[in-house]
Amino acid sequence: MKTSDFNYHLPEELIAQTPLQRRDESRLLCLDKLSGALEHRRFYELPRLLRAGDCLVLNDSRVLPARLIGRRETGGAAEIVLLRDRGGGVWECLARPGRRIRPGSRLIFGDGQLEAEVLGESDGGGRLIKFEFEGIFMELLEALGRMPLPPYIKAELEDQERYQTVYSRESGSAAAPTAGLHFTDELLDEIRAAGVQVCFLTLHVGLGTFRPVKAENIEEHHMHSEFCVIPEKTAEAVSRTKRAGGRVVAVGTTSCRTLESFSDENGALRASSGWTDIFIYPGYKFKCMDALITNFHLPQSTLIMLISALAGRERVLRAYEEAVRGRYRFFSFGDSMMIS
Repeated sequence: MKTSDFNYHLPEELIAQTPLQRRDESRLLCLDKLSGALEHRRFYELPRLLRAGDCLVLNDSRVLPARLIGRRETGGAAEIVLLRDRGGGVWECLARPGRRIRPGSRLIFGDGQLEAEVLGESDGGGRLIKFEFEGIFMELLEALGRMPLPPYIKAELEDQERYQTVYSRESGSAAAPTAGLHFTDELLDEIRAAGVQVCFLTLHVGLGTFRPVKAENIEEHHMHSEFCVIPEKTAEAVSRTKRAGGRVVAVGTTSCRTLESFSDENGALRASSGWTDIFIYPGYKFKCMDALITNFHLPQSTLIMLISALAGRERVLRAYEEAVRGRYRFFSFGDSMMIS
């Protein structure tokens, strides 16, 4: 299949720049993956759309304030985004201006509480940067860093917690698992009261998720790797749900990819931790996940390819056309879909 097969027209004004005042007031477009039927709902109605015996799986990764703005020792601005901890104080990073931040460059952040040296280049044009500091690195990052919002969001975020899910707890992501931004603690309590098992896994989201697919044929695209953890309690809950005939409902493509990476052919999930670079596109046969709650994705992205594997490309593109006509809000701070 061609990358261009997953294109659609999106007016720029539909890209949400700020979150709604209430998380669960977002709209929810429900898509029947078999018939293609569509239904317009609100996210706070989700407890009535789930069934007793379902298992709702959420990604509890927390976004690092991974955007650091500082200066080069020789003068001039420097901005980096932390992507992956390589150990020993070395991180793989994006860097701007890339032509100025070369191996050997020294960077200074804050009043010098954090300094760094560029060791070399990493895959995809990034940089390997070694940090020098006194104290605890994560505490310095909390003090000096900013949220690494996607480039299509131009507005400043007033409340940094609005780019975190209410259940985030495991720090490590370079971007939010945005399908979970619609949940409130009260909504999760209501879902549990409806007889739905709520459980958590962790996948630390890398910015590679948002990199464009450059290959003309999607089969030639290579996914980046992301680290994930499935606790024993979650593995047991998911496996028990599959045996009982309930639905496993993933919240976000990150939860989906983790479930599919560590389940067997019968959908049984094993407790595990490790890296996944699974690429899901049409033709893939889902083993574990039965339904998906997800935001609206960029044209020609691996994420729209994933949901097309679940519901069919034509049905997904028709649903997106309907969302555009209905003036839904798109991307990270936008509205949501449920595919079931």
